[in-house]
Amino acid sequence: MCAAQPFAPVQFRRVRSLTVQRTSRRKGSTKAEQRAEMTEQILDSAEFLFSRHGLYGVTLKDVAKQVGVHHTLINYYFEDKKALFDSVFARRAVVTNERRMRMLEEYEKASGEKPTVEGALRAFLDTDLDLYTEGGEGWRNYAALGAQVANTPEWGAEMMDRHFDPVVLRLIGLLKKALPDCAEEEIFWGYHFVTGALMLTLARTGRIDKLSGGLCRSEDFMAIKARMATFMSAGFLAICRRKQPLQG
Repeated sequence: MCAAQPFAPVQFRRVRSLTVQRTSRRKGSTKAEQRAEMTEQILDSAEFLFSRHGLYGVTLKDVAKQVGVHHTLINYYFEDKKALFDSVFARRAVVTNERRMRMLEEYEKASGEKPTVEGALRAFLDTDLDLYTEGGEGWRNYAALGAQVANTPEWGAEMMDRHFDPVVLRLIGLLKKALPDCAEEEIFWGYHFVTGALMLTLARTGRIDKLSGGLCRSEDFMAIKARMATFMSAGFLAICRRKQPLQG
C-alpha cells in the first residue's frame, strides 16, 4: 500500500463543492434520505483519500475533515477505519462485477459454441475499462484503489478473492471453451498476466507518459481498451501452441 503523502487542499475543492451541493439538497429530506446522502459523502471522500494515500495514510479525522463534519460522526456510520475501507471497496465492486458477468454471459450466448479468446477478454476487460472512461473521477479513484488492494498480499489478496473470484472464474471457464486443447495451467498463467497489466493500467502511474515522451498516456483508457484484449489474446494463443506446458 502506498505511503502517506502531504495533502494538497487545492485538489479537494471539487469534492468540497459537491458536499455543499448535497448539504443544500438535504433540506426537507427524510432522515433515511439524509443518512443515505451522508453515507455517500463519507464513502466518496474516503475513496478519494484512500486512492491517493492508502489505507494506512488516511485517518478517520482526515475523512471527517474532507466531508466537513466532526470525526465522531464518522464513527456513528462506520465502526472503524477498516470497516469504512471495506465499504468503500465493496460499493463499486458490486457494480463492476454485475456488468462484467452480464457481458460474459451475453457474449457466450451470442458466440454459441465458438467463443474466441479476444471476444471473451473484451467482454471482461472492455466492460470494466468503459466504467473508468465514462464513470467520472469517482470511478478513476476506485481504479487506483483497486490496484493498491491487488498488490497488498497481507490482506488485499483476500479482498480480491472475496469480491472478484466468481466473475474471474466465469472468464476462465469461457477461455477454456475457446481453447479446448490448451493446458489448463496455461490459461491460468494467461489470466495472471492479464490481471497484472490491468492493475498497472488502473494505477495510472504516469510512467508510460514519461517513457514515451507523451506519446502514450496512462490516463487514456480508450487507447488501452483498443489494444489490451488484442495484445493479451495473442499471448494466450502463443503459450497454448506449445506441445507441453512450461515447467516451473
